[in-house]
Amino acid sequence: MKISITGGCYNEAGNIQELYDRCLAVLKKFPEYDYEFVLEDNCSTDGTRDILRAIAAKDPKFKVILNANNFGHIRSPFNAILNTSGDAVVWMCTDLQEPPEVIEEFIRQWQVGYKVVCGVRSDTRAGWFMECLRGVYYKMLQKFSAGETIIQKFTGFGLYDRCFIEALKRFHDPYPYFRGLVSEIGFKRCEVPFVQARREHGKTHNNFFTLYDMAMTGFVNHTKLPLRLAVFAGFCVGLASLLVAMGYLAAKLLWWDTFQLGVAPLVTGMFFLGAVQLIFIGIIGEYIGAVWTQVKNKPLVIEEERINF
Repeated sequence: MKISITGGCYNEAGNIQELYDRCLAVLKKFPEYDYEFVLEDNCSTDGTRDILRAIAAKDPKFKVILNANNFGHIRSPFNAILNTSGDAVVWMCTDLQEPPEVIEEFIRQWQVGYKVVCGVRSDTRAGWFMECLRGVYYKMLQKFSAGETIIQKFTGFGLYDRCFIEALKRFHDPYPYFRGLVSEIGFKRCEVPFVQARREHGKTHNNFFTLYDMAMTGFVNHTKLPLRLAVFAGFCVGLASLLVAMGYLAAKLLWWDTFQLGVAPLVTGMFFLGAVQLIFIGIIGEYIGAVWTQVKNKPLVIEEERINF
């Protein structure tokens, strides 16, 4: 039986060799299993590809996929998972914020029968502000999702049995939300806590726009509530407008000579209604964009080269 270690990388020259060494140290504790590494590079520019080639030249079980362009932090790692051949697949980021030593416990849990072993953050040495925002987001997604159990503080770091990987291949999604698919597909699952480390080498490639993109992808894939909120908001705003109009009419009839409508309520109401409309047009646009992505049916990535396959 074989265990695969996989992930995507972009400008991780300072982390790849240490990642390989630490993962290999864990795998050597399980001599009964064969192993492979499948790392996919997203067109790095800092020498990451040279390091990947050097490791692959020494270890034929170290497989590398070199992309022809940067296809993003969602599509590239997902393609790497689909190209593994192990009976169990460990997916992890290559920035070493997810400690490779936790893989040992993943394998132990897999040995007792769990098909999916999820690594969840019990603590983090990264920024506390972003951790709080993530906590709020996952609670909202869980509350609004269509009956699915969303895993809290889960980044995708975990071990997945071959039966899960085969089920994953049936989802022909050109822009997949992997964390949500783990909840949607199911299988017997357990959670293993770990402490997220601070990045030691390189710099994070996530910014507000990439995090927003991932958050909206999760909402669009797992709940239709924002669309229905548009209808509810329309009814509520319409009812409020009717009540205000009746109030103004009554005031005008009671104090015909002294009561003046004024410009402020009109301007405030106009801007309020404009803001509500723009928000929900944006939400509808997100869903249309998701449909547009599916209709184009692009490949996950375009590969330039494969090594050791």
